[in-house]
Amino acid sequence: MKERSVSDSTAGVPAMPAVSERVRALHAQMTLDEKLAQIVGYWLDQNGVVAPMQSEMAAGQKDAGQLVDVTRHGLGQYTRVYGTRPVDPAERAAWLWEEQRRLKRETRLGIPALVHEECLTGLAAWKAATFPTPLAWGASFDPELVHEMAASIGDSMRELGIHQGLAPVLDVIRDPRWGRVDECIAEDPYVVGVLGTSYVAGLQSAGVHATLKHFVGYSGSRAGRNHAPVSAGPREVADVFLPPFEMALFEGGARSVMNSYAEIDGVPLGSSAEYLTDLLRERWGFDGVVVADYFAVAFLEVMHAIAGDRGEAAAAALVAGIDVELPTGDAYLAPLAERIRAGEFDEAFVDRAVLRALAQKEELGLLDPDAFEDEPPSEIDLDSPRHRDIARRLAEESIVLLSNDGILPLTEPGSASSRIAVIGPNAHRAEALMGCYSFANHVLAHHPGFEIGFEIPTFLEAFEAEAGGSADVVHARGADVEGEDRSGFDEAIAAAAGADVAIVVVGDQAGLFGRGTVGEGNDSETLELPGVQRELVEAVVATGTPVVMIALTGRPYAIGWALDGERRPAAVLQTFFPGEEGAAALSGVLSGRVNPSGRLPVSLPRAAGAQPYTYLHPRLGGASDVTATDPTPVRPFGFGLSYSQVAYGGLVVDAEVTAGGSFAAAVEVANTGTRTVDEVVQLYGRDVAASVTRPVAQLLAFQRVRLAPGQSAKVRFSVPTQRFAFSDRSMTRVVEPGDVEVWVGADAAATEAAGTATARSTLAVTGAVHVLTTADPRQATAEVEASVVASDAASESAGAEVYSGGAGVR
Repeated sequence: MKERSVSDSTAGVPAMPAVSERVRALHAQMTLDEKLAQIVGYWLDQNGVVAPMQSEMAAGQKDAGQLVDVTRHGLGQYTRVYGTRPVDPAERAAWLWEEQRRLKRETRLGIPALVHEECLTGLAAWKAATFPTPLAWGASFDPELVHEMAASIGDSMRELGIHQGLAPVLDVIRDPRWGRVDECIAEDPYVVGVLGTSYVAGLQSAGVHATLKHFVGYSGSRAGRNHAPVSAGPREVADVFLPPFEMALFEGGARSVMNSYAEIDGVPLGSSAEYLTDLLRERWGFDGVVVADYFAVAFLEVMHAIAGDRGEAAAAALVAGIDVELPTGDAYLAPLAERIRAGEFDEAFVDRAVLRALAQKEELGLLDPDAFEDEPPSEIDLDSPRHRDIARRLAEESIVLLSNDGILPLTEPGSASSRIAVIGPNAHRAEALMGCYSFANHVLAHHPGFEIGFEIPTFLEAFEAEAGGSADVVHARGADVEGEDRSGFDEAIAAAAGADVAIVVVGDQAGLFGRGTVGEGNDSETLELPGVQRELVEAVVATGTPVVMIALTGRPYAIGWALDGERRPAAVLQTFFPGEEGAAALSGVLSGRVNPSGRLPVSLPRAAGAQPYTYLHPRLGGASDVTATDPTPVRPFGFGLSYSQVAYGGLVVDAEVTAGGSFAAAVEVANTGTRTVDEVVQLYGRDVAASVTRPVAQLLAFQRVRLAPGQSAKVRFSVPTQRFAFSDRSMTRVVEPGDVEVWVGADAAATEAAGTATARSTLAVTGAVHVLTTADPRQATAEVEASVVASDAASESAGAEVYSGGAGVR
């Protein structure tokens, strides 16, 4: 094979970043080995498989007794010192503080190591709180609560000496067959951007850095297969995949970005200067650090085959703009040093990365003389009442009521005792409540001798506590999450037949790379419930006992049979891995203590064969007379019921706005039911005609509103016309003049005729074409003016199935 020199194709020496005199002076003292040491991580405790091809890539790893040798030239980052195996947090903090002091004392330049950790569903450490998975954040439509959660996670990280969190995931869901759907927020780029930006702002408010993942297009892989090629065109990349990153960088101020494993049109993102440098830095002005996803640099050789060896892979990644190789220095240490010393690669690219890495350490306080001179915390509570309160509220807000024939809520004050059967593989398993990147499912699965380390009641335990002895609760597992074993069916059927109500809890087990049914590497060819769970539900329904089905999953499944079939459960709840307080939240919804307010952040699919699908489709992307297949979801994006009735009316929208300006839209919202309700007001719009095809509906803004019985509110949105921006035929992001329609609906498919949406108002966008800049606003804002009600103590009785957000337009 002909030798390729990556640097030969670059236009001269790379521009150096602007840094402080302290950083520049420190860099000037460095030898090549000391420079390279600052742009790699070291994974001290590789134990179990928590990254792709980890076992193959871990050869030559040294143990803790050899750290003096490993760090003789210094060290850039320590990889997951808390999140690779169960370690006592206080004991580990004491070790880390001493190790940082040793690096200051015994290495020539005395630079501490940056410590990074996973923090997607809470800090990935033993005994740390586990929050709902990101798909549940999306279901909450509550950016303020996501900010509060992230701030609490950041506080825990800072207390433990962790500086950088590898979250949030800003991949836009394109295909629910992809295993990593539970790590994502929504199928709508705006929802992903708003909630992701809130997470970034919350985490970084604690003085740690957030890392945006995975830049870019990772979730668009063919057939939903992990690491598969991405065939997205430049318009899809620009208009779907990039906007969440824009928002998190421009409005959230994120300080770190991680590359995607994927390749787009044959170019791996880890080697793409077009995205990592030309776009991210030169056009967007990002001045933080780009880190490699684990082993992504080496993957340029071993998986993508665009490099002949590790040194060439390192050169390609550095030229592209990856500053720090994680989790270890497989390519950026010896292979790269050899290449530089042979005169085959320009050291200036190393200098660029080192300056950025040192600037990040300076920003985090690691270069301060008094760094780690304080004492480590001796008592650490990573699952405090504050954590649990946030986890509870977020779990409650994320539960989506998909159907209800009036059976829910199950109990009312003073009701007679009843017999309730709790059935299903996820009814009595704490692991079923947590996502793929929770410590329990990510790490403890490899350490079965350790307890989870914090209180996390199963659904059965929480429901029994909720019932408080007023119901006789019996339990039968019925089946496992996976497999064909039906031996438990008879017990489950008998339990249901002898009960007044049967609750069947089905769904997923999160895991990685074949361990579990959803999670990284656990992609699916089908969207049927795993194993024989559908058969179990149908067998219980056949007893004639009213059934409440709870789908406790990490992805949306094709459960139209349970929603619209002839012999269907009386009610169906959808929850996406709701975390440590999830079982109590579900029990509260069943009892009526909690009025469900979650909304689907992703369309509920009709079938796997209809994928990929998104509500953001042009006219020919939906059902039509020119195809025999119907991609219409069984429940649309934004859908969710409640135990109350909410009416919309009086939509007023500005008649005209200049392209590049903002317009006002106001709507009246009234709680006409007898229960306090949290309503997610959703403002939609569409281009009547544009220079390229546009979606038939697009979420422009949303706002949670709490309404007491009889209370009304006026919600006023201020919407930048940039919400209608798209890439025109020259691939310029623009807002075009012309007419747009605007309406408020209960979900993305709501219509005025069905009584689930307001009448559409036409808004004229005038003036010249507006070209988007980095300074343009990208988020809508809202103000809520609520009426005063005489009392919030109105009687709260059960309601039949209604659209919370459109039982009729008044």
